[in-house]
Amino acid sequence: MSLLVLKFGGTSVGTTDRIQNVADRVLRLRGEGHAVVVVVSAMSGETDRLLGLARAIQTRAEGRELDVLLSTGEQVTIALLSMALEARGCPARSYTGGQVSIVTDSAHNKARIRSIDDHRIRSDLNAGRAVVVAGFQGIDEEGAITTLGRGGSDTTAVALAAALKADECRIYTDVDGVYTTDPRVVKQARRLERITFEEMLEMASLGSKVLQIRSVEFAGKYNVPLRVLSSFEEGPGTLITTEEERVEQALVAGIAFNQNEAQLTIQGVPDQPGVAYAILGPIADANIEVDMIVQNIGADNTTDFTFTVNKNDYEKAMEVLGRVSSTLGARKVAGDTQIAKISVVGVGMRSHAGIASRMFETLARESINIRMISTSEIKISVVVDEKYLELGVRALHDAFELEREPAGQS
Repeated sequence: MSLLVLKFGGTSVGTTDRIQNVADRVLRLRGEGHAVVVVVSAMSGETDRLLGLARAIQTRAEGRELDVLLSTGEQVTIALLSMALEARGCPARSYTGGQVSIVTDSAHNKARIRSIDDHRIRSDLNAGRAVVVAGFQGIDEEGAITTLGRGGSDTTAVALAAALKADECRIYTDVDGVYTTDPRVVKQARRLERITFEEMLEMASLGSKVLQIRSVEFAGKYNVPLRVLSSFEEGPGTLITTEEERVEQALVAGIAFNQNEAQLTIQGVPDQPGVAYAILGPIADANIEVDMIVQNIGADNTTDFTFTVNKNDYEKAMEVLGRVSSTLGARKVAGDTQIAKISVVGVGMRSHAGIASRMFETLARESINIRMISTSEIKISVVVDEKYLELGVRALHDAFELEREPAGQS
């Protein structure tokens, strides 16, 4: 008997009818001889509703009590799905993250999984039950409820699949796989039959919202077979696999983009050892993740330091940077939330030159100015004015001919 871990997001369980459909799918898979563990998110819109309640009480709601509140969304879904399964004659049992004992660190609202006690799940599976687990949540070592951040149910599913040594982890969502870019921006975007863990990790970290980055990290680290499928139609989805399993490497796998970034600049700080830490240390202490960084050296022994953060962290980062500015005697602190990041991703870039020049030439031809550049072995990212985002993505998709199936994969 094979073991499958299935994850259904908020849209997939957004109504009681859709929860009934999930129950039907679970029954079909069990009928095919699979043991099934289901991880679910809160019903669509529920997390935003709970956040709205919190912010009506506390302007900047965060920390321990917010986790207590947000974790209730998934508790509703696991109970309803378990009821739907029981009504179909399928024995089922639901668990919150704490009941499974998904132990995390104590970084409320952005917790990371440390360990999973799988003995209850295994016991239920051995007894012939379907197991339904709340995604997005766990408990810390003090027993406090924690949440894993937006999209954390993907991470829960992959972590459970790793702990249980599942045969496959299937992420069901409102799209039928991973595309070369967002089909809402480029109509000719093509569904990928497969993509490497490395490429998917870059795509997720660079703005692709199909999977959360930490779920891909888990899958790659523990070699969990991962597949993205549609909740609403049948199809093979996209298999996320190791590079060695790729028969033919495409030059570029896809174009990712992210509008949820903001740029901050501190101007005229001393050009001396330790200044980068003096700036970014307090940012890290505030639990703010930094993405791209550019440092420009001036002729007067000062430097301008520019970096990007998630747009949700912009105000907090500006507050921190204001304090740092006073300490360092900087000339000015500036910020901009009207930016976007566009990235070209592909493991084939390792063995092919000229990707960057083609990317820059394409953007130049469209009169799109590049504000920041970041590279790795398999990606090139640029920051541009937000108003040029869709134009840039479409132009790059055309330039790299991503609508065409690579040789050997048709």
